[in-house]
Amino acid sequence: MIRQIIKATFAAEGIKADSALLKLYIKNMVCIRCKMVLKDELVKLGLNHSLVELGEAEVTENITREQRDFLKTALLKSGLELMDDKKSVLIQKIKNTIIELVHCSEEPLVVNLSDYLSEKLHYNYTYLANLFSEVQGTTIEKFFIAHKIERVKELLVYNELNLTEIAYLMHYSSVAHLSNQFKKVTGLTPSHFKQLKNKRRSMLDDL
Repeated sequence: MIRQIIKATFAAEGIKADSALLKLYIKNMVCIRCKMVLKDELVKLGLNHSLVELGEAEVTENITREQRDFLKTALLKSGLELMDDKKSVLIQKIKNTIIELVHCSEEPLVVNLSDYLSEKLHYNYTYLANLFSEVQGTTIEKFFIAHKIERVKELLVYNELNLTEIAYLMHYSSVAHLSNQFKKVTGLTPSHFKQLKNKRRSMLDDL
């Protein structure tokens, strides 16, 4: 029904399609729910898609400027942002690539980050690093470490792996290396963090 209304509106106003836009880039996509939101909005607009991943979608047909505006408004309601600026798109690609590498991979992170980003994004790493620092006010390395620590926190809370196994999975040279970096970022040792989480959980269970 929504699709028919939109198409009728476009026809009545004599709107013509812009040149085909096969790639759409979306900011703040971090989970499966975000993918579902994007897919739903594309369906509502009658836009067929061949791919929906974190941060981007591939549309298989022409998209009008008005459809793009409808999509942009709809996504904003869910905290997502359709991007146009090329630099912003590239920054988001860097973030999404790191997030997928850290949070979605089941394999140990046996990879050089600079080589990995250059290969995935087809840009010289020095350019990527300078652009990221200029726009974000922090380095790619610090962003990467912050997400590694968040992943370590998750693994500690899950309580399925010991610290040695977590260090291996997250590609730390040793447990001491992991612990030092964890404390530098959080102010706590991994063991202290885990104790606090377990204590908080016990207090909630007693309510």
